[in-house]
Formats: sequence, structure tokens, C-alpha cells
Amino acid sequence: MNIEIKKLTPKLLNDYLHFFDTTPHHTNKPEDKCYCVGWCNANSEGLDFSTAEKRRLYATEYINKNNIQGYLAYYKNKVVGWCNANTRSDCFECQYGRMYLNGSFDKEVAKVKSVFCFAVSPEMRRHGIAELLLKTICEDSSKDGFDFIEAYPNKEIESKDNDCMGACKII
Repeated sequence: MNIEIKKLTPKLLNDYLHFFDTTPHHTNKPEDKCYCVGWCNANSEGLDFSTAEKRRLYATEYINKNNIQGYLAYYKNKVVGWCNANTRSDCFECQYGRMYLNGSFDKEVAKVKSVFCFAVSPEMRRHGIAELLLKTICEDSSKDGFDFIEAYPNKEIESKDNDCMGACKII
């Protein structure tokens, strides 16, 4: 299978939006489309993310300003996967950073790339897409001078539909 991984840039905005517009990757309810705006490097205080339409508008703005960072996976010129990967220290003020990261780190002593979530098209799951995305993130992070790469998987899955950060299998 020939999968191509591309770093998200403003030129890929329409591909990104189309993926979130059309791909069931969450609850498959239109009102739950996240557009991955909760993990970005922008301050979210006071912003309204209450509808999919509003989140889509923020995603457009964030991608054009490089606030959402990550990688898209393509198969036959169609986006089949996404991974949000941003600099941890830049994400403390975003929606989920306020919930999950703030207060967790007293001082940034290292440059840390954070892998926040994955989304893969249902028909492409179990084909190694997430692994290829993660491999690319690791390679690029090393080249870009990051000291560590972190991910934040859920240790207990409350709902598979809402598990966009990925499950953690304890071995």
C-alpha cells in the first residue's frame, strides 16, 4: 500500500477540511465533528467551539496561522489519516491544554513534541497508517531539534466513539 505522509500547511487546508467534513472518525454525528481545534497553539479562552460550523471556521483560521500542526496521510491522493503533533509548550492555552496540560509542567526544560490525537478513515484502519504518521513525526522531530516526543493515550476507554487521543494497551 502506497501511503504518502505530508506535513500540514495552509496549502493543504482544503484536504484537511474535506477529511473532517466527510470522514467518520468520531461519533459520526455531524454536530460532533471536532476539526481538531481543541489541540493547537492558540489561546482558546472565551472562544465558542459549540458547533461543528464554528470549529470548522476556527480550523481554517488556525491552519492559515500554523496554530494546528500535524500530518496528513494520503492514499490515492485522498486524505485517509490525520495526526495532531504540536510543540507542548505552545499548547498550554488551547482548549484541551487548559484541561489536561496546565499545571502539569512547572517549567519547560526540554523541547517536547506532543502527539495529541489520531484520526484514520474507517476503511483504512489496521493498515499501519498511524504507525507511518508516528514514524514521520519522530523523524521530523529529531531533525527539528526536539528533545522528546510525548503522547497522551487514554488508559481507560470510556467510549470508543470519543477516544480521539487513542487507547493505551497496558502490557
